[in-house]
Order: sequence, then C-alpha cells, then structure tokens
Amino acid sequence: MINNMIKIFASWSGGKDCCLALHRAVAGGLDVRYLANMVTGDGERSRSHGISAAVIKKQAEAMAIPIVQQRTADDDYEAQFNKVLKVFKREGIEGGVFGDIDFNAHREWIEKICKEAGMTPHLPLWEEDQNKLVKEFIDAGFVAVVVAAKAEFFGEEVLGQTINRDFLKRLEEMSKTKDITPCGEAGEYHTLVIDGPLFKKRLEITESRKVTRGAHHFLDILGTELIDIGA
Repeated sequence: MINNMIKIFASWSGGKDCCLALHRAVAGGLDVRYLANMVTGDGERSRSHGISAAVIKKQAEAMAIPIVQQRTADDDYEAQFNKVLKVFKREGIEGGVFGDIDFNAHREWIEKICKEAGMTPHLPLWEEDQNKLVKEFIDAGFVAVVVAAKAEFFGEEVLGQTINRDFLKRLEEMSKTKDITPCGEAGEYHTLVIDGPLFKKRLEITESRKVTRGAHHFLDILGTELIDIGA
C-alpha cells in the first residue's frame, strides 16, 4: 500500500508516457508537487522532444502543477538534473515518477540519480505491454497530438494527429514491415498531451507550422490558449 503522504516530482517531457505514469502515481495516492522539465541552454526548448519550453510551461499551468524548467547543455545534463533533485529534497520531496517503459540504460540512470539524491524512483509503466498502455491512455480520457516524428517512418502529415485507436492500428500495420513500437519508445514519434483527467483546463494549439530538421519532422507550436473544460 502506497503511503498517500509521499511527496513526489514527475520527470516531465509533456508527452503521453510521462503523463500516464503521473496519472497512475496520483491514482495510487502519491502527492505530486512539481514537474521537472529539462530545457536547452538558451531556455527555448524542452530537451526531450524539442517542444517550446513556453508551451510546456503553459501545459503545466493547464494542469495546475508547478513546474521547474532547468537549463542544461549536453555535457552537464546529469549535474543539472541532480541540482534540481537537491532542491526538491530540501522541500521534502521523497521520490520521482518516470514514464520509461523498457530501456534498461534509462532505468539504471534513474536509479543512480535518485539514489544519489536520497529519493525513491517510481516507474509505473516499466516493462508493460505498449499496446495496452496506449489504449489505457486513450480510454482514461487523455488527448495527445503528435509533435515530432522520424522521417524514416512518417511524413509531415502525421504532425498534429490525435493519438487514438485508429493511430494505434496504423502503427500495428507499420510494425509488420518496420521496426516501430506502439509507444514510440525508441523515438519514432513524440506527443504533447493537451487534455485529460489531470487537466484543469484544456491546452488548445492556436497556431503552428510543420518543419523538418535533420531526420525529424516537428510541429512547431507558435500559439496556445487555455480553455475551460467543457467550454
């Protein structure tokens, strides 16, 4: 039984996996106090999915959860993440929730960094069936859209598409001939959650453009608005 007084932070990219992990953690009685989002050195973009840091901040506002956005370069990511955890620890945060599913190297890093900070890592999605996880996310009432995709798998038309059962069926068909996973755990695609049970307001994308940088397509979000639920 999880002690409902345990205070935690959530490692946050803005996507469906970390969102589902947080949803499960909250349902299990954990008390989420912060979202932790690592951003580029100039503070402009989230390091995980390349989403505008301002959009991630607006998403946190929609969920009414405080967010800490820590700037970091390639060579000091761990040090900066550790710095954030030390601040959380001083505020009584006892653990962190992570949306990782099956990369052992990621889990080992998470366990290492949390141990150094004296925190307990929680990985509620670990090694679960990815098809079932996506269906659980959809059935819970969350809404997410594709904001990044590998060009080797997708064209620009996938950007902005909603993660639903039709999208999941498309991935299942693609997996017959391509090395692609339902959750996009290997970076095949990334998402932004815009509505769902954790949200106090819906995050609406009001302006965007599709761009290609290197081997990836991105939905460059230029404008957002918070909408009252039910409006």
